[in-house]
Amino acid sequence: MINPQSYKWFFETTTAVEGHMHAIVRTIASAQTKYQQMEILELAAYGKALVLDGRIQSSQHDEFIYHEGLVHPGLLAHPRPERAMVIGGGEGATLREILRHPSIRRALMVDIDQEVVEQCKRHLPEMHQGAFDDPRTEVLHDDARAFLEQTSERFDLIVVDLTEPLEEGPACLLFTKEFYTLIRDRLTPVGIMTMQAGMTKVGELDFFTSICRTVREVFPVVAPYQTYISCFAVPWGFLVASKGSDPRKQTAQEVDQLIASRIKGELGYWDSQTHAHAFSLPKHIRRALEKQDRVITDKHPLIVA
Repeated sequence: MINPQSYKWFFETTTAVEGHMHAIVRTIASAQTKYQQMEILELAAYGKALVLDGRIQSSQHDEFIYHEGLVHPGLLAHPRPERAMVIGGGEGATLREILRHPSIRRALMVDIDQEVVEQCKRHLPEMHQGAFDDPRTEVLHDDARAFLEQTSERFDLIVVDLTEPLEEGPACLLFTKEFYTLIRDRLTPVGIMTMQAGMTKVGELDFFTSICRTVREVFPVVAPYQTYISCFAVPWGFLVASKGSDPRKQTAQEVDQLIASRIKGELGYWDSQTHAHAFSLPKHIRRALEKQDRVITDKHPLIVA
């Protein structure tokens, strides 16, 4: 029988009035970087976990759910992706999933926090699985918005894998209509954006629905979806945005055939049944999406409480 008193505990606030707890086996790394407080913990239930500013980003035992769900719906909706960009993505697991597509010739990751990335390289090999050493990979430590404003390169896929803006600052400008317009303009004609879009729990849908409403101002096709991330203790929202391709129109047979023919190795989470379930949003979320009229802009950014 495990005695709860034998552990130190990590408490994560989900909202101002809710939270959940994880027993800590050990602290592997802890640092205040230039941009955020970073910890790599070993949790009794989930193995190694990356924590930024007190919020779990991913854990060893269930990160495959988050990262497969973030990456593959977008890549499978593209006819032949070759150039991909990750905005954020410190653990390297988003890169890892992108690189499972042999058609990818270039995978650029732009993460402003070099210290977090270096700690992840060192302490989370289970997550990146050598993705940083793949010859197709390039990592830049730069402001993603500044990079996109300056580059002439075009991408088949851009994945936005960022933490939510917890206070007013530069991160807020990565969740606005202007930023998504910039991403759209840096995509190829059939390019696709995917992103994590916050929790989809009852009573906390404003961030998710505002993001979806804002992206709809920029892209003709916006396909929101959700999945449950165990270590987050809440369901989590994502979206695919494109200039034409719609993953919701793919049949089960098409999804499974694409996975079999285009992805190296076996996926642990995503298949046709998962695809259908994720994009079949429940009624209360569909209603919240329909009612949302807020468009997030540089002048009026959204802050997560």
